[in-house]
Amino acid sequence: MTGSVAVTPFGRVILVRGSLARIGLLATSRTAVSEIRATVGRFVSIRCTNSTIIAMITEVSCENLPASDVYVASASVDLLGEILGPSDSQKFQRGVTNYPAIGDTVDLINHQELRTVYAPSGSDQINIGTLQQDPSVIAYVDIEEMLSKHFAVLGSTGVGKSTGVSLLLNEILKSRPNLRIFLLDVHNEYGRCFGDRALVLNPRNLKLPFWLFNFEEIVDVLFGGRPGVPEELDILTEVIPMAKGIYTQYQNADRVGLKRIDAKTIGYTVDAPVPYRLVDLISLIDDRMGKLENRSSRIIYHKLISRIETVRHDPRYTFMFDNANVGGDTMAEVISHLFRLPANGKPMTVMQLAGFPAEVVDSVVSVLCRMAFDFGLWSDGVSPLLFVCEEAHRYASADRTIGFGPTRKAVSRIAKEGRKYGVYLGLVTQRPAELDATIISQCNTLFAMRLANERDQALMRSAVSDAAANLLSFVPSLGTREVLAFGEGVALPTRLRFKEVPAHQLPRSEATISTVPSVAAGHDLHFVGAVLERWRGVTSQRDVPNDPGISERPAARVAEAPMLQPSMGLDHDRFSLLKKPLR
Repeated sequence: MTGSVAVTPFGRVILVRGSLARIGLLATSRTAVSEIRATVGRFVSIRCTNSTIIAMITEVSCENLPASDVYVASASVDLLGEILGPSDSQKFQRGVTNYPAIGDTVDLINHQELRTVYAPSGSDQINIGTLQQDPSVIAYVDIEEMLSKHFAVLGSTGVGKSTGVSLLLNEILKSRPNLRIFLLDVHNEYGRCFGDRALVLNPRNLKLPFWLFNFEEIVDVLFGGRPGVPEELDILTEVIPMAKGIYTQYQNADRVGLKRIDAKTIGYTVDAPVPYRLVDLISLIDDRMGKLENRSSRIIYHKLISRIETVRHDPRYTFMFDNANVGGDTMAEVISHLFRLPANGKPMTVMQLAGFPAEVVDSVVSVLCRMAFDFGLWSDGVSPLLFVCEEAHRYASADRTIGFGPTRKAVSRIAKEGRKYGVYLGLVTQRPAELDATIISQCNTLFAMRLANERDQALMRSAVSDAAANLLSFVPSLGTREVLAFGEGVALPTRLRFKEVPAHQLPRSEATISTVPSVAAGHDLHFVGAVLERWRGVTSQRDVPNDPGISERPAARVAEAPMLQPSMGLDHDRFSLLKKPLR
């Protein structure tokens, strides 16, 4: 090397240990004073014989310096990768093949080297923002690496996590228009973020037949999230396969002549996704109850029938039990609708969960995760799906005593085996320490935003395999929209800033919710009455035959209107919806 770089380098290597090195910062360096203030997080380049090693400063100190006045300070660096090749066609690669030697010169990384490191390596890259230390360099993410090896977005409330998710998914949709995306929207905030490219589902326009639920899931629904009564579970275990057999025989016999069937010859398991009718199920339970002499035994059967009837007639469960006594094998239509096959211009599904009964949300998520994985498995992964789980710690808690076991199992299965069958996982959480460690360890690209909790930071340190785990010391002090990106999807562990998201793609919580009450909203008694009518409408029959005011009500509501949630404020769209009473 020639010129000032060779004569007055920024520093020299004074120690090498595995993936770490120590450099002495030279007192005679002519580097500008502003740049000498190299501190933690800055990149440096170490000039070796055959390559330029890229390293990151993780510590700067003036203690225990060599016994000379040559060095003013020393810095510890992590060796991250190297730039190889002639100057006109240089390429960056991770890992180090040529280790530095004592005395090798070190400089702060220059603009051209940064561009080489972060240059897009192919067409399969998305632009998500700019580097924090050089805003003129664009930060790219490799989509194939990010998706196929799963990813996670982590950050406390209010740091721009939802906006980051909207940005990532919109960029993925742009780059991969044929990739299907399924987003679990816990707080109903993403409904407007993807425009006409997304189908928004909620309890009013979802059809998820009860017979698609496996045994554990339907028990969770019937018992409202509480453990099932063993005697009642034994009865259900026996009669559900028989109800499936009756329905199948009924269909095959073309509704002519119903024979008694033997439970041993049915051929269906209790978990088989085969249709059955509630009327057949109740009839089978009733038949058994009628044969019993013992009054105490009959009470068990009677309670089970009452339990099924109560849930069946609860209007909040209409999405499950609509046409429950009519039957019909609609599994193909349900999967086609849920997972966008064919997409018909809407490759994305936003499943709004906030309007579902709290007792049934875990079961619904379990069914959706399980069906997404099973469809990928049995279709040999020919139609890839990205399954994004917002507030993931709710469904896959680290504490095995919390939450619904089958949901954790379903999410875990996608995390461990999904990539083999074209089912990719995106996790979004504000409490990574509460998320099952096995699941988060499967996410090979992490986008870490500000996290103040010590346990969350400790978990991230164990999840990050890169040499630059020291970067995590920045996590508590990151600004809004600032991100530390690690893993397979990015060239290097990177501190970057997400780019601005257009107003129409902002999640609703950040776009319109304000702590300042609106004077124009008209918070009077009529307003409260309108809210209560919508509130009660969720938990009462939609149409009351003897209601004199029913003819004055509008004929239909907008099918995909956003739902009003108690935790959210009111915008003008929602307030106008309140003027329209529920049918």
